[in-house]
Amino acid sequence: MLTSMTGFGRGESQSNNIKFLVELRSLNHRYLDVSVKMPKIYTYLEESIRQNIKEYVKRGRVEVFIAYENIGDTEVNVVADVALAKEYINALNKLKELEVKDDVTVSLIAKYPDVIRVEKKELDEDTTWNCLLDALTNALNKLTEMRKLEGAQLKEDLLKRLSIIADDINKIEERSPQIIIEYRQRLNDRIKELLEDGHNLDENRIVMEVAMFADKSSITEEIVRFASHIKQFKKTMEEDDSIGRKLDFIIQEMNREVNTIGSKANDLTITNIVVNMKSELEKMREQVQNIE
Repeated sequence: MLTSMTGFGRGESQSNNIKFLVELRSLNHRYLDVSVKMPKIYTYLEESIRQNIKEYVKRGRVEVFIAYENIGDTEVNVVADVALAKEYINALNKLKELEVKDDVTVSLIAKYPDVIRVEKKELDEDTTWNCLLDALTNALNKLTEMRKLEGAQLKEDLLKRLSIIADDINKIEERSPQIIIEYRQRLNDRIKELLEDGHNLDENRIVMEVAMFADKSSITEEIVRFASHIKQFKKTMEEDDSIGRKLDFIIQEMNREVNTIGSKANDLTITNIVVNMKSELEKMREQVQNIE
């Protein structure tokens, strides 16, 4: 199925006290390029995120934005180190021997280093990953849906333009024999002029001249190859793989055949048709740049 490289997907998931929001944006790129922006505390999950994206996306630049929110209890614990506090009190009691005013209070002890400290709560890694994966999967499904929808529109446009150039190549094929007839007619008219001027002409030479022109201007092979490229292009669009680069290559081959037809035919009518075909092929090439 033809799939666009551009799209957007958004997914959310909530589990216990955590909530994840994942947004995906995909753009054109020659290869698969994944950029992840997420809270630093979850960077250890980045490789798993990349591997999951690869199952859905084969080519393109994917920008990943992950937001995290704690919706339950605070994420930290406040811990009192009682043993350390006792040591501070013992030390202060010794200072009483100096006969100084005794003003030891809890608030004073709490101000000493490490008596009161803040510790981050340990997170359940499995719960965290499953919640994030659920949000990521939702976003990937929506991204895929949009890419396929745009791909269907691209396919419709490409088939329309393919039909136009198929009609053009048929016109060229119909016109091709007429080129030889018209050349022979022009040659005969020129011969009559020369005969009226008293020139003697070799009939065999005339026949040879027409045969050489017909061989030189023959575009039969190019027309056959071009028709084959059209069939291959249609067939490729039905494949379930990454086909963008393959379609681009086929268009390059079509352009090569069209250029050869234009240079060999030496005919104004065919030249005009070739110009139209090249215009349509360029539009197709631009569209193919968006295909995965």
